[in-house]
Amino acid sequence: MKKLFGSIYIPLAWTILIEILFCLPGSTIPDTGSMFTIPNLDKIVHIIIFGTFVGLWCFYFSKKSFTNQKLKLVFFYVFLIAAFNGIAIEFIQKYFIPNRSFDQGDIIADLLSAGIAYGICNVKLLV
Repeated sequence: MKKLFGSIYIPLAWTILIEILFCLPGSTIPDTGSMFTIPNLDKIVHIIIFGTFVGLWCFYFSKKSFTNQKLKLVFFYVFLIAAFNGIAIEFIQKYFIPNRSFDQGDIIADLLSAGIAYGICNVKLLV
């Protein structure tokens, strides 16, 4: 299992999947209003998506032969990429994806979860 998650295929597949999902037109996304009554479900989804993104990429890079100092820098770059992606995707949805909108709450959820995952990955280096 470690070997599978240590390969580039899992984080790469996750990245491609989330980019596809974020770029789907709003009309293709089922209305969950009648199915679920979980408040802010979309924020929970964003937290899971971006935390997993950072975690998978950090785990992948942790299997490479980097020094801890270099690995911390790589982890920070992963966080920056996630943060930039979270912000950029909201603007892309607002201006280029039909029936999708800009939501500052989604950006906050993306940044928060990416930051938490980044912190957890750095703590794992200390252990």
